[in-house]
Amino acid sequence: MGREPIFCLWGVMDLRALLEGTLSGLGYELVDLEIGNRGRLMRVFIDKSGGISIDDCTAVSNHLSRVFAVENVDYDRLEVSSPGMDRPLNKEKDFVRFAGCRARIKLRSPLGGRKIFSGVLGEMHDGAVQLLVDEKPVLLNLADVDKARLIPDFD
Repeated sequence: MGREPIFCLWGVMDLRALLEGTLSGLGYELVDLEIGNRGRLMRVFIDKSGGISIDDCTAVSNHLSRVFAVENVDYDRLEVSSPGMDRPLNKEKDFVRFAGCRARIKLRSPLGGRKIFSGVLGEMHDGAVQLLVDEKPVLLNLADVDKARLIPDFD
């Protein structure tokens, strides 16, 4: 009989807090956390200024394995990687950091008859991001954002 993962008992938010505290102490940012396969697979996406190397992923994976052993976090597989060129934007500071970059934003409910917007990220205004779409500014509330990702620039 298999055991249920212990981290489910504390909740994903507690696991996220554990990861954020641990990673920030190592000089990394937690970009995203994915839990799959009934809690048995953990994917941790990290970032730092200057980007992420394979050595960074290895060091973080080894460190998290030790932390999870101490904290009794049960899992079968841990994957640590960079967020990629199409990095997700999850926090307000992400939208501020990547102002001037192209992004694709999907809203939970339509705004002006559409849910998906692509354009250049602008300034933040009271919990809303300005997105320049087809040369016209659109103000999108972050509370209404379902998903947001950078659009890679290959030029």
